[in-house]
Amino acid sequence: MFEAVMMLCATLAEGEACREALVPGYATGTRAACEAGLRARPVEGAACAQAGPVLPVIEAAPGVYVHTGAIAEPDAANHGDVSNLGFVVGETAIAVIDSGGSAQVGEALWRAIRVRSDLPVTHVILTHMHPDHVFGAGVFAGAEVVGHAGLQRALAERRESYLESFSRLIGPGAFLGSDVPQVDRGIEDVAEIDLGGRALRLRAWPLAHTGTDLTVFDAQTGTLFAGDLVFDRHAPALDGSLRGWQAVLDDMAKIEADRMIPGHGGPVMGWPEGAAPLKRYLDTLARDTRKALDEGARLSEAVGRIAAEEADDWSLFEAYNPRNATVAFTELEWE
Repeated sequence: MFEAVMMLCATLAEGEACREALVPGYATGTRAACEAGLRARPVEGAACAQAGPVLPVIEAAPGVYVHTGAIAEPDAANHGDVSNLGFVVGETAIAVIDSGGSAQVGEALWRAIRVRSDLPVTHVILTHMHPDHVFGAGVFAGAEVVGHAGLQRALAERRESYLESFSRLIGPGAFLGSDVPQVDRGIEDVAEIDLGGRALRLRAWPLAHTGTDLTVFDAQTGTLFAGDLVFDRHAPALDGSLRGWQAVLDDMAKIEADRMIPGHGGPVMGWPEGAAPLKRYLDTLARDTRKALDEGARLSEAVGRIAAEEADDWSLFEAYNPRNATVAFTELEWE
């Protein structure tokens, strides 16, 4: 397969950094066809080349594809590919569900889609605000970006810090072309997207993992994309409300799904049993925090022992649990 690419460059304090970026919309089986496409629709600086890396995906259910992100912190080796991504193919259109932690990851996801279908990508659905899920969205030019009603404001408020932190973690050269997207449609409660004979049901949730959590349910196959409302193996990250997250998981358990795709880990799990380890962790976090508060412990004393018994069950536990304990302590001390 051939595609159109162009060189992105930026001048940095330590010199110039460049990377070859995909120009979507020119994928063909031959170089000649790609070049004919560029002649018909010119893009300054673009040229045709062999297609770059394709993101590996599995077919979790008919027409439902899932990529498993690394259980790791974003770095120069993984380019921000640390969250699960997916796409659903209907009769007339395709929806992407989360887009990865950099434009490079989004480009590889685009290629994975094009290997399987020529249908247009009409929607990019973002399950919440965290950068490892949103930075690849710009690759899907022309698609409607859909998220929680609070997502646009949350991204705008955090844009500079997200750009700085991910550029530093991934490397400014590899991060070139990445940005937070403009959200075209915010979901207040529930909504439906029609992909042609296939309906995706979107639901916005109250404050839980974050204040911008959204789930996607493919009614045709009974597949629930839970986003980061469910973690598997990767230590959970509490960036919202502990009590809210517990309540949302209880409500989500009422969804009759045949399978669930978590935001990290998995990638395909039963439902609702797939959320059991997360529920146990959150219950332990709440129990230990309340105990520390009842004993009059200071936050600095309590953080090291809150949910400590969970350490062996989660990767990246030391990176996330202290912050979770801090958020829980601050929330529950006002009960």
